[in-house]
Amino acid sequence: MKYEHVIQGKFAVRQNRFIAQVWIGGRLETVHVKNTGRCKELLLPGAEVILAVSDNPKRKTKYDLIGVYKEKLGWVNIDSLAPNKVVGEWLAQQDYSYIKPEYMYGESRIDFYMEQDGKKYLMEVKGCTLELGGRGFFPDAPSERARRHVKELVKAVHNGYHSIIAFVIPMEGVTEVLPNLTVDPGFGEALREAEKAGVAIWYFPCFVTEKTLDIRERLIRGNVLPETENDS
Repeated sequence: MKYEHVIQGKFAVRQNRFIAQVWIGGRLETVHVKNTGRCKELLLPGAEVILAVSDNPKRKTKYDLIGVYKEKLGWVNIDSLAPNKVVGEWLAQQDYSYIKPEYMYGESRIDFYMEQDGKKYLMEVKGCTLELGGRGFFPDAPSERARRHVKELVKAVHNGYHSIIAFVIPMEGVTEVLPNLTVDPGFGEALREAEKAGVAIWYFPCFVTEKTLDIRERLIRGNVLPETENDS
């Protein structure tokens, strides 16, 4: 995926989940943060950031904060819409005969439903922006929604679907994602139970630049998740 018009700035302060102040060309501008997670290890005063410029004159803010530069890691895409978009582009290049995004299953809207050779697939996509010690961790804040989605995927396995939870890793040098037991032990437990039930866990490490995000490869986890906590 590609952003049409981006500029760089210096992060100043995050006022709430949706709004931040960023220095752009010597002026302090109000920008929209395209990620409601904490991102506390990324959004630090003085950090270099990437902003997508909107051409919509009716918007309250002209800029969307979509990327942050992290020392020793490089650019990290924090646009919460990017993982689904880049996975959608990747799926379109595979040999599925039918793909439907935003598929209602049970009490949840699952990101993708696919068909291939008479088999039915459900895929839930999660973006990982938290890196510690060269590994990714998800989530960076408690997420009841993520736990619910994982449990729906388990139900789908019992009903004959091939269920997948796909972690998009929008930063380079990271190839796996572990459950963040420090902030959401319930998600870690749900993920372990899902894997035992037959839910596949995929990782999508990405190439990241200021203007682009591309899936580099698909990695499939083959073993039960370890009891690993991060040190945040």
